[in-house]
Amino acid sequence: MSEIDNYEIVRQKLSLGSLYAPKHKKIFELMKALWNEEEIEILSKFEGADKYTSIKALEKSTDIPRDKLVSILDGLYDKGTIAKVENAYGLVPILPGIFERYFIRRNDSEENLVKVAELYRWFFKSFLPPFLVDTNLKFFRPRLPVNAKEKLIEIDESLDVESQILPYELVSQLIDNYDIFTVIPCQCRLIAEYTGDPCQVAPAEMGCFLAGDGARSSIERGAPKLSKEEAVEYLKKTEKAGLIHHCVADISIDSTLFVCNCCSCHCGALVAAKEHKYYATLASNYTPKINNDLCTKCEICLNICPMGVIYHKLPNEPDSSDEHMFINEDYCLGCGVCAANCPNDAIKLVKVRDNIPQEKFKIGTKTFLELV
Repeated sequence: MSEIDNYEIVRQKLSLGSLYAPKHKKIFELMKALWNEEEIEILSKFEGADKYTSIKALEKSTDIPRDKLVSILDGLYDKGTIAKVENAYGLVPILPGIFERYFIRRNDSEENLVKVAELYRWFFKSFLPPFLVDTNLKFFRPRLPVNAKEKLIEIDESLDVESQILPYELVSQLIDNYDIFTVIPCQCRLIAEYTGDPCQVAPAEMGCFLAGDGARSSIERGAPKLSKEEAVEYLKKTEKAGLIHHCVADISIDSTLFVCNCCSCHCGALVAAKEHKYYATLASNYTPKINNDLCTKCEICLNICPMGVIYHKLPNEPDSSDEHMFINEDYCLGCGVCAANCPNDAIKLVKVRDNIPQEKFKIGTKTFLELV
């Protein structure tokens, strides 16, 4: 009789919708870094990642005393490698799921945090880009900068689009809707720091912004509580660094509870876009337009554009009249970072379409927030 491979059993159960843990030696290394032999044997008795298993059922299937079982499973939950709802426990996918939970908590040895970070870096570079191309998943959409409505947006009346600016398009909706805020480290930049490749745009500590119930639970675990004024200043700081405000790709309440502040050098979704021209992020309804009469060709926009799609056409004419900055709109996300950072107010965001995100984004049976 062949030996039971509990790691392979659990690997198969980590699938949810189109998400899966690939059958690769690096994934087995990752699983062994997350779960020892005793733990993986217990997890092999779990349902798939779309269900929770009661402690009573696990007690029966594992033949482990309840007190010991609860101690083991609560330890895994505290480490971020499984989910828990009341007295039931569940598996979550490798990403999104374990990745965010594990690195938000960082409740492991420094040695193991580094090891897991190295394995996730492999996952981001080698698995994620072709997976996104193959599945056509769109996880995120950008929210426009803090002062977009007042200072950055210009409506092109000649286009057949609604002139109104909708709240879900703006990061300020989070500020308007809630009174409690916090920030947590960016997990993507955090694993880069653990592996000796720190982001040159922003540190991991300049990370995700949470509001409402999302903020409340993190504050209970020790995250700092921000006032409304501090929240606004924090978001402006991320914009000045050149980070994109990313929220889940829908218009549900989930999209109002957090924004990831993302760089294109380490964010799993944006790396795939910048390096492979596959976009797991929906473009906003806006595109930046440069007023070359106001533009001084300082190249701040060129250097800060997260997607690297702004260019400087050098002059040929004797009077330099043909010199200008321009944008490759085919690959622009319409995030507004360029407009927020233009010192001469030479860039405005023009509404060019009326795409409405889906009501609720789900992967299999779970929302994004249920996974992370």
